Amino acid sequence: MSILPDADNFKRLADGSLRGPGPTAARALFATMAVPYGLTVAARNAAYDRGLLTSLPAPVPVISVGNLTLGGTGKTPLVAWVVRALVARGHRPAVVSRGYGARSGERSDEAAELAVVLPGVLHVANRDRVAGAQAAAAGGADVVVLDDGFQHRRLLRDVDIVAVDATDPFGCGRLFPRGLLREPLAGLARADAVVLTRADAVDAAGRAEIRAALHRACGGRLPGVWMEAEHRPIALRSAAGHTHPLDRVCGRRVAAFAGIGNPAAFRATLERLGAEVVEFRAFADHHAYDDRDVKLLADRAAAVQADVVATTLKDLVKLPRERLGDTPLLAVEIALRAGSGNAEMAALIDAACGSDATRSGDAPRAP
Repeated sequence: MSILPDADNFKRLADGSLRGPGPTAARALFATMAVPYGLTVAARNAAYDRGLLTSLPAPVPVISVGNLTLGGTGKTPLVAWVVRALVARGHRPAVVSRGYGARSGERSDEAAELAVVLPGVLHVANRDRVAGAQAAAAGGADVVVLDDGFQHRRLLRDVDIVAVDATDPFGCGRLFPRGLLREPLAGLARADAVVLTRADAVDAAGRAEIRAALHRACGGRLPGVWMEAEHRPIALRSAAGHTHPLDRVCGRRVAAFAGIGNPAAFRATLERLGAEVVEFRAFADHHAYDDRDVKLLADRAAAVQADVVATTLKDLVKLPRERLGDTPLLAVEIALRAGSGNAEMAALIDAACGSDATRSGDAPRAP
C-alpha cells in the first residue's frame, strides 16, 4: 500500500500534476506572490554584482556548495564528498552552515547527518555565515566548506559549486512559491562548477539535454567545470551506529518514510535495492518527529507486516531508535561517487586552496 503524502502536494502543485479548481486557484495566487519574491532576488543580486553590497572575506579559503532549487538535490552527500577530498589533500576543513530547522541548543538535520558520516570534522552553525567562517578558522580550520551557500553572497567565496538534480533539474521552471526555484536558472552564470547529481538516473542524451538547457538559460555562460555524479547507497545503518549490508532489504517487505526535499528519489533507491516497498510516507522537509509520528509509523509497519522500516540518515538522526514497535529501523547511507569531470573539479579545489593571496583581497574572487 502506498499513501499519497501531503508533503508531495506542493511539488505536484508546482509542476501542474495536481489538478482541479483549488490547485488552479492556488497556482494563480502563488504566481502573483512570486513576482515580489523575484524582484527582491533580482535587486539583491544586482546590488552585489554592482558593488552596492559587499561580500566579506574569510581568513581561510571558502568553498561553497549550494543549489538553485528548494531541497532534494543531494547537496549533503556532495558536501561530504568535498570535505573528504580536502582531508585527502591534507587540509583541515570545517563545515559552516546556517543551521536551518534546528531547535534551540540542537544541531540541524544536516549537521547531525554530517556528524555521522564525517566524524571529527568541525561543524559551525551560525545564521551569520561570516562570523561562522571566522569561528571555524579560529577553531583550526584551514578551509571552510559553506553548506547551502550559493544565495548567501555576503560571505566571499573562492569556489561556488552548484548541485543540479538530474531527476528534477529546473525546479518546475518557476520561482518560489509558484515553482521550486530560489532564483532564476541564469544565476548559474556566477558559479564556478556544476555537479549533476543522480546522473545515473538519466541516460547520456538526457544529461546532454540538461546541460544544453542550462547553457541557454545562462546566456552561454555555464561554468566551465561540469561534473556528473551518482548517489550510491553504501550501507544500512542503525541508530546505534551498526552497519548492515544493503541486501538486508532485498526481497523484503519494507515500510519506508522520509522527511526530505525529494522523497521520490529515496523510494526509487529502495526499489533499486530490490525492496518491496509496501508502505511509503513522506513528511515535510526537516520534519520534527513526535510521539504521534512514531506511533503512526509503527502501527503502519505492523499493519502491512513489514520486515524492515527504512528511512534516510537525515531522518534517523532525528528519530534515534533501533525499532519502531517490533520492526527494525534502518537508514540507507548514501555516498556521492564522482564520474566525468572529477579531475577538473579536483583541480578547481586545489587552486582555491593553493594560494593565500586572496585572503588580503589582492586577487579577485567570485562574489
